[in-house]
Amino acid sequence: MKKRILIAMIIALCFAFAGCGAVKDAPVLEDCAIEHDVKYGNINAMISIDDFHALGFEFGDSLNVAFSNGYTMEDLPYYNGFYVDIGDPEVIGYPGAETIQITVNYGEDPWETAGVTNKDTVTIILAEKGKYKSIQDALDLQYSDDRADYESDEVFGNFRAVRCAGIKPDTLYRSASPCDNEYGRAACVDDLCEAEGIQYIMNLSDSSEEIEDFVEAEDFDSDYFLPLYESDNVIPLDMNADYHSEDFARKVAEGFIAISEQEGPYLIHCVEGKDRTGFVCALAEALAGASYEEIVDDYMLSYENYYGITEESDPESYDAIKTLNIDGMLTYLAGCEAEELPSADLAAGARKYLRSAGMSDAQIDAFLERIAQN
Repeated sequence: MKKRILIAMIIALCFAFAGCGAVKDAPVLEDCAIEHDVKYGNINAMISIDDFHALGFEFGDSLNVAFSNGYTMEDLPYYNGFYVDIGDPEVIGYPGAETIQITVNYGEDPWETAGVTNKDTVTIILAEKGKYKSIQDALDLQYSDDRADYESDEVFGNFRAVRCAGIKPDTLYRSASPCDNEYGRAACVDDLCEAEGIQYIMNLSDSSEEIEDFVEAEDFDSDYFLPLYESDNVIPLDMNADYHSEDFARKVAEGFIAISEQEGPYLIHCVEGKDRTGFVCALAEALAGASYEEIVDDYMLSYENYYGITEESDPESYDAIKTLNIDGMLTYLAGCEAEELPSADLAAGARKYLRSAGMSDAQIDAFLERIAQN
């Protein structure tokens, strides 16, 4: 019976979109198992990117998604990166990921929104071939994990001191992970941490259990990180990417309070050091009085490090990433429109965010005492 209902849903979707650019004899992924990516708030459709493409799907296509419980999602772009507006859904085949995923960019977990369980399945059909290809082509972001392709260890590890106005020099650093070697950068970042004398690490991406798994792995080679972790100088926050959520904000506050109670220099990192790290560093920078332009420059440096994208070399991609990501983050903090950001009171917005996360003004000031210039 469940199988018949699902087939009926597929047929209904095909007819529903026949007048909206749907492709005759469109490729279909039918009755695919799903799993909940709890950490990042995604739905994993249990098929590899290569196998999905073998069915006839391509990046830039428009897809219709139907779950076996009756929940549907229409006209979702299929990309290899997070190229939709904040809060919008997409299907993503992220380079290196084991499966394709249904996700919301910095938004609510679609698993919860769809009300699905591990007993449900998903069916994906092509709605329109290449509808979003121009965006996919403009923002096709892929990078190398080969150190030889980068001009320095700092660029390879996306490692740098935060140098915005208001931040104490050589006090607050950001980077890719010094412990998770998924992209082959951990040992390099670990060496840079040692060279800069990092004393406390705000780890946004991992739980204690995950860190212990990294330590046990054969390729673990982070000898500077390990004693910091063993002496409780690493706070593992295990954060998702939804900075709108109460859980994200609460964990940021927990990390900032921990920094206020420790000696620096400090490192903030996630896996790649650009998304969760980008928001948290922008928050700290805004709080310390950095300008909109300085915060944007620091955020976009990650895209120069990974992809070689600068305002001069690739203005179209630069502007698209800036608009989609850091401008969205800052408008959320400041409560204003994007065009108002250059004159917005970002410090007040950052303080309001941290207050709503549970920090008192005294705790916020104690954090600033650690990282900010007098």
